[in-house]
Amino acid sequence: MFIAMNRFKIVPGSEEAFENIWRDRDSHLDGVPGFKNFNLVRGATHDDHTLYASHSTWGSEEDFKNWTKSEAFRQAHKGAGDPKGIYLGHPIFEGFTIVV
Repeated sequence: MFIAMNRFKIVPGSEEAFENIWRDRDSHLDGVPGFKNFNLVRGATHDDHTLYASHSTWGSEEDFKNWTKSEAFRQAHKGAGDPKGIYLGHPIFEGFTIVV
């Protein structure tokens, strides 16, 4: 199994807008081979940002990489720029292979 995470730093006061972007978007993940589940999680709030992470679980790293090259990926990320200046920097990707 493989976990794919993107960490986002969100400008304080923009948390609801950010959460609504994820709540309202079509992820295009239904039926993607190897996809298991998805969560958006909120972390600590600091002076300059609130930390979030998108967390998806896949059957394998290969399944995840195949999705990143697919039309479903392109559709899910269409228009995913910086709406209303809510992001503090670019997301940071982290990938993990489950060992236990």
